[in-house]
Amino acid sequence: MLCVCLLSDRRKNVARLAAVVFVASLAPGMSALAADGDTADAAAKDEKIVVTAKRHNEMEVTTGGNLGALGNKKGLDVPFNVRSYNASMILNQQSQTLGQVLENDPSVRTTYGYGNFSEMFVIRGFPVNGDDVAIDGLYGITPRQLVSPQLYDQVQVLNGASAFLNGAAPSGSAIGGNINLEFKHATTTPITRVTGDYTSNALGGGSVDFGRRFGRDKAFGFRLNVAGQDGEDSIDHEYRHSAAVGADFDWHDDRTRISLDMNYQNQGVNGGRPAIFLGSGVTAVPRAAAPAHNFGQRWAYNDLNYIFGKLNVEHDFSKHITVYGAFGGLGGDEKGEYANPTVTDAATGAATIGSMYVPYVQTNESARGGVRAHFSTGPVRHEVNAGGSSLWEEADTAYSMALTSAATNIYRTPAVAPLANTFSGGDVGNPQPISRTRLYSLFFSDTMSFFHDRVALTGGFRYQNMLINGYDYAASGRGAVNSHYDQDAITPVVGLVIHPTRQTALYFNRIEGLSQGPTAPADTLNQGQVFAPYKSTQYEVGVKYETRRFSTSLAVYQISQPNAYSQAVGNSGQSIYVEDGLQRNRGIELSVNGQILPGLRFNGGGTVIDADLRRTAGGLQDGHTAIGIPNYTINGNLEYDLPFLKGATVVGRVVNTGKQMVNTSNTLHLPVWTRFDLAARYTFVADHKPLTLRFGVDNLANTRYWSSSFNGYLLEGLPRTFKFSFTADL
Repeated sequence: MLCVCLLSDRRKNVARLAAVVFVASLAPGMSALAADGDTADAAAKDEKIVVTAKRHNEMEVTTGGNLGALGNKKGLDVPFNVRSYNASMILNQQSQTLGQVLENDPSVRTTYGYGNFSEMFVIRGFPVNGDDVAIDGLYGITPRQLVSPQLYDQVQVLNGASAFLNGAAPSGSAIGGNINLEFKHATTTPITRVTGDYTSNALGGGSVDFGRRFGRDKAFGFRLNVAGQDGEDSIDHEYRHSAAVGADFDWHDDRTRISLDMNYQNQGVNGGRPAIFLGSGVTAVPRAAAPAHNFGQRWAYNDLNYIFGKLNVEHDFSKHITVYGAFGGLGGDEKGEYANPTVTDAATGAATIGSMYVPYVQTNESARGGVRAHFSTGPVRHEVNAGGSSLWEEADTAYSMALTSAATNIYRTPAVAPLANTFSGGDVGNPQPISRTRLYSLFFSDTMSFFHDRVALTGGFRYQNMLINGYDYAASGRGAVNSHYDQDAITPVVGLVIHPTRQTALYFNRIEGLSQGPTAPADTLNQGQVFAPYKSTQYEVGVKYETRRFSTSLAVYQISQPNAYSQAVGNSGQSIYVEDGLQRNRGIELSVNGQILPGLRFNGGGTVIDADLRRTAGGLQDGHTAIGIPNYTINGNLEYDLPFLKGATVVGRVVNTGKQMVNTSNTLHLPVWTRFDLAARYTFVADHKPLTLRFGVDNLANTRYWSSSFNGYLLEGLPRTFKFSFTADL
């Protein structure tokens, strides 16, 4: 069990930031102690450093990654579309949140969670909540609102349903895709890297990355990452602070591999610019505010503290059989005062604002274990995977809110005095359990390879049990169960890969997503009826091409997700709750990553998606487009190494997002928006050590736009933002 020892005072975050600088000041001495005494010619060493630094740029995006039940796989060998964004891209693009890393992916769009500042991701038209981002394939151990990407070696994106691969996601999202993070580990190349960074308007920080292998055969490894930031970002009067510390220890011999990761993260937003809601009488989408204008209130904030970690063990009994096990945990302590404007007049920007305070304490434990076996039966080679996973999650929360509202305006925003929160649910000073979740699963699969691995057929299933208890907010009912969900489901998978050549693959999959089914509400004839878990069915076909420095893929898919609603019973004035609705998303995805010509690299692609509502209540919305899903998205990231200045690279990026509906009747929509970013970096040698300078401008044209309308609320895109950083490899 992980111990939660959490700090919330903002002044302590400044102290943490000072600790980052202090550790950075010690790094040269650490590097000197670890030096290997290499006396090679200085000029040749400098040349090698520059060449190595440039080569790190070549494949910042790779295919393949952690596929849960199937283990770590190359992208060309699996019937799924999966990409990995590595630590070099995170560093070079000066990414400060997970959402900024995923701005490179054409199939992902980022928005906020409901009423707060947490990042939520949309893949293939379905959300991935922060609760459902995995680490090393384990759910429940990732900070659930904001993630500091400096702790991770890879950010992996799997497009498509993943109930067989990873099990049911704890909050029920991840239907259209999955995001997985991989911790940094020590490699055979020592690293002592110090980075300082600055972001407009006055957000400064830095990081230290230190790693060594030691002992006989370099069996022991240690990796330490420390990062922090504090100050005002590019939105007026929006202040952010963060501190993250991650330590990884690992050991291996010829048969056994053990790793232990321990991490602490604090993130916070003060005076943040929130998403906005539209009042019931609003018949038009208001124009976005000036790009840097903050229509939030100075007293709105959140403070997020997490301690989390993971132990992983693998052992090879022979070259044919491997057993593995992993256990992870998270302790989270969150609190925030939130105030989202509700627009009442789209033309003038007039709005009202309320107040809600929410503390949230989370304790999670997650485990996975299994066996992987390789053997042959005649001409057929098998890889059998069998195992299970479990997740125990408890959420303690309460709330207090104002029963009155104040007038505001999203264009000319007055300073509103903090509102009195006079109505509460639960004890905000001592939150009690509001939910306990227990997810258990068993899985089995067999991947059969034929014709010298030219054809691979995967078949398998996962049995999932979902036990979820809900508890009453009221103090008088503390501890009393007011909802109970206990259901089972089996989710199968079929996948086929055909390799016409060693560099190409044709693939097909049928796989399902899984989420908790609903319970009929109290105002229906069948109140209390518990529905089976929702199964979302995906069909996908695609083609891939991959070489050592270049990859591309094209996928066509369909995902159908059921939903429920209340349906009138004749003219009786009564209704019954039925599971009859359907959202069907069809789309095409193109991804291109790697070196086009020597010195010229491209990462990006595009998607086209048709998100139809079907079998809606009374058929009133049949054929309409689901809210907040762009009809197309395009991302392009182009890098060019300047031939006349060795070590210099210029970068251009475009992000283009199509029309998004704001309401289910499709009478309101967001217009198409396009954002342009420019950046440059220069790596050179000083005192036989490589130094890298980076400068970037996001939203170069300072375009004002609503970036998302997912879930029906509007999120404004960031203004022109300047970023500068330097990195020294010591």
